[in-house]
Amino acid sequence: MAAAAECRPPEPGATDDDNSIHVSLIDAIQIFTDLDISLNKLERFLRLLGFCQYSVFSAAVSWLAFIVFSIVFPLLVAYFGYCTNCELYQINDFEVEVLVCQSVAAAVSLLCISHNLRKYRIRRLLFVDRYHGQLTQFSELYLKKIRVFYYLVVSWMTIFFLMKIAREVTRAVSLYDGSIWWSIGIVVGSLVSWAYSTIIFIVGTALFHLVGNLQVIHFEHFGELLEMDMDVSVYINEHMRLTYYVCKISHRFRMFLLLEYLIVTVSQCIVLLQTTTNQGIVNFINAGDFAVISIVQLVGLLICLNAAAKISHRAQGLGAIASRWHALVTCNSNDGSISELSSDNRNVETPKTVGQLSVNYSEGDLESADGLLPPTNIQLTSTMSSYHKRQAFVAYVESNPGGFSIYGWRVDRFLINTLFFVEMTLVTFLLGMTLTVKVR
Repeated sequence: MAAAAECRPPEPGATDDDNSIHVSLIDAIQIFTDLDISLNKLERFLRLLGFCQYSVFSAAVSWLAFIVFSIVFPLLVAYFGYCTNCELYQINDFEVEVLVCQSVAAAVSLLCISHNLRKYRIRRLLFVDRYHGQLTQFSELYLKKIRVFYYLVVSWMTIFFLMKIAREVTRAVSLYDGSIWWSIGIVVGSLVSWAYSTIIFIVGTALFHLVGNLQVIHFEHFGELLEMDMDVSVYINEHMRLTYYVCKISHRFRMFLLLEYLIVTVSQCIVLLQTTTNQGIVNFINAGDFAVISIVQLVGLLICLNAAAKISHRAQGLGAIASRWHALVTCNSNDGSISELSSDNRNVETPKTVGQLSVNYSEGDLESADGLLPPTNIQLTSTMSSYHKRQAFVAYVESNPGGFSIYGWRVDRFLINTLFFVEMTLVTFLLGMTLTVKVR
């Protein structure tokens, strides 16, 4: 596996003005933009869930609420909802193991995300700086990605909640003892505690997905930047900025992603062992929570892996984009324009305009690098000096692919395939062991 690139900020002398993108005075002095309002709403939403632990008091309240709703409340529901000789409808060992798995996953999400928010706050955590954030084109894209964040949370929580309701109602009907209000209270208490732990977990994964989506915007914009007639040093500085941001994201979220992966793996092993070694009858009523928590954790893990792989794929695709740009500029010049120089070291011929190339690309996040639009309308002077500059730039981009990494392991398609086969090997090993034990 390729090691993660060292985090190095852009050159001190290179400022945002190097990109020759100027923000109007009205945009510069505007305080409350749509993006600012959206970020404030997002911060309030995270504060409501207890992620914004900016003080000792807020941290104490957040963790107290977590202990009450994720641990104490489910234990009380399990205690008062205890039923003797009801193994067909309720297995108490399953209830405790499900509680531990979902509480640990939610605790890791709350701990890691709150730590990053406390240290960097929402704008720095999302890398929505003033330079990029106040531009109209980026502002609209940022708002779109933030809306995708809400849509992701609401849609998946709705699906999970319907699954949980189906399981709890089915069990309540099976365990009905004559007191309808008591059964309703048990169902409502179970749903409230489960919903709190689940939304903490899902919001943490969705926030990491949002961070990745915001960086993808700038990777896609890099291809458009190459269309502009700028000095090569501007492109190098912009690429340094992108790789620096991705490196910082890797450092801030690597522990979160690693812990969530380990927790999900351990949880799935527990589910597999408990359901295959249990001597009684296992059905949807007494083991339905295992199915719900498995789906929730797998979806959350896939959301994180999708965002990490998307960042890596876009970063690695910049090499192909830079190579295509270099080839277009070079081939667009006349044959003698590179070797035949005038006495004042300027090109004799001027390059022709390059028409837009027809490239078929997919809307998928992880499709080929052609998903980034190729640079068009290039009118750079192709002298010997500019040729060597472009060649050096292409070599620099190809030798620094970047991407999201976890302690040197870059999260890309290859790593995801490796993880998949590792999980399949573990599953088949556990199934072989437990089934062999049951036959004996």
